[in-house]
Amino acid sequence: MFFIQMSGFPGSGKSTLAQAIAKRTGAIIVDHDIIKSALLASCKEILDRKTSGSISYEMDWQLIDYYLGLGNSVIFDSPCLYDEMIDRGLSLQKKHNVTYKYVECLLNDFEEINHRLASRNRKMSQIASINSKEDFLYTIQNSKKPEEINCLKIDTSYPLESYIDQVIDYIQNDHIEIF
Repeated sequence: MFFIQMSGFPGSGKSTLAQAIAKRTGAIIVDHDIIKSALLASCKEILDRKTSGSISYEMDWQLIDYYLGLGNSVIFDSPCLYDEMIDRGLSLQKKHNVTYKYVECLLNDFEEINHRLASRNRKMSQIASINSKEDFLYTIQNSKKPEEINCLKIDTSYPLESYIDQVIDYIQNDHIEIF
């Protein structure tokens, strides 16, 4: 059993990769954008985007805890922008005695990210574009990573078929554990 924490800028391919991993492994995906979009749609006159983000993250973690407790492998599909996300992921790893993996989707191409954001079927919580290259670079440079494990970085500018086997090998390699 495993818990995968996905990371990467919006549009970098996290959801596409998470779906491919789930198809191959049977893992359950907890997609932050689905939960946040549902909150925004049902409470749009009550909640602002920041509050709905905080609430949806708590719901994400409760679902992850629940599914891991049932013996399921889980993939958390969300940018990893806060230290708390690493702390909570590692805490659930210990609580449920599962293998913890961290997969970072990297697409260091401002124009391609904007193209992907503009052409996807966007959920209510998802951004439509990036206004500033500086904000894009800042977010990439400041995403949070666990220091205790080897993280897998994937260049998602290439086709999924060119790296999915590498990701599956990383997930199934039990030697890479928390020290």
